[in-house]
Amino acid sequence: MTKSIIKGIGHYVPENVVTNDDLSKLMTTNDEWITERTGIKERHHRKNRNDSEETTAYLGFKAAEIAIKNAGLTAKDIDYIVFATLSPDYFFPGCGVLVQEMLGCDTIGALDVRNQCSGFVYAMSVANAFIKSNMYKNILVIGAEVHSFGLDFSDAGRGVSVIFGDGAGAVVLSATEDENAGDILAVNMHSEGKYADELCTKFPGSKYGWSDRMRLEPENVTDAEVYPIMNGNFVFKHAVSRFPETMMEALKSAGKTTEDLDLFIPHQANLRIAQFVQQRFGLPDEKVFNNIQKYGNTTAASIPIALSEAIQQGKVKRGDLVLLSAFGSGFTWGSVLFEY
Repeated sequence: MTKSIIKGIGHYVPENVVTNDDLSKLMTTNDEWITERTGIKERHHRKNRNDSEETTAYLGFKAAEIAIKNAGLTAKDIDYIVFATLSPDYFFPGCGVLVQEMLGCDTIGALDVRNQCSGFVYAMSVANAFIKSNMYKNILVIGAEVHSFGLDFSDAGRGVSVIFGDGAGAVVLSATEDENAGDILAVNMHSEGKYADELCTKFPGSKYGWSDRMRLEPENVTDAEVYPIMNGNFVFKHAVSRFPETMMEALKSAGKTTEDLDLFIPHQANLRIAQFVQQRFGLPDEKVFNNIQKYGNTTAASIPIALSEAIQQGKVKRGDLVLLSAFGSGFTWGSVLFEY
């Protein structure tokens, strides 16, 4: 029977570190206010907001290079790419084809996933299905974001802008029939689109208009359309409800319990959400991995960055049972349970 195993992993973030104190120079906020509400102390932003080189695809490419090397493979061994992001280089085409070119892969397929904070979980689910169907053998799965170019660093936008950071994580998911190897044991994906407007960026698009509107009637394009908006309390309420649901669904599907878990890695949206879920399940600190303190919310990149760091730090070893869960705009949520 074909299994899906994480053969290699890597992550990459811009060198530029932005602390809470740095943000306090741009808007009315402070370290205590941000830390209390989000748990974030710093995040990475590309140095120049208008940099045309350190793009989302570029960050994904750098993370992918590490993952492929870690897997003991070359770019020619990759036969499919799944790229998750909400901040693509272009409106179209997607970032997957740009990474295919950067890596020098063969003319393989490249699929972009637009599921925001749950993007990496969705991407892993897609890759796992391709592996289990024996269609592909080595799939590169990337989650990458550059948020910093599109945030409102004013008092009006501080509730959102203090949260997000730039970065990328990547895994090589490979097929194996080794009975002693790990495997993806369970996946689930959900959505509830009636709440789409509670966390979104509205412009540009077919509903709110295109670039010509910005050029011809800039006075009618509002900040609430251009910049991300979030009903924070509403999102928090739904996240702490959906996280436990998707976690239990994955565990039950695999015949496992929370006691069997070696590590739980939640999407790094807000430290308070992760702590609430941890307490709900009675998980000890050593079984939950958070790094939002250093990176902020990197959306589709948050889980692969956290998984990469956890493996680097020896918190995940071969044979360990690991649960990845995410909730984000859409509303979308889901989990991946695997033996590493």
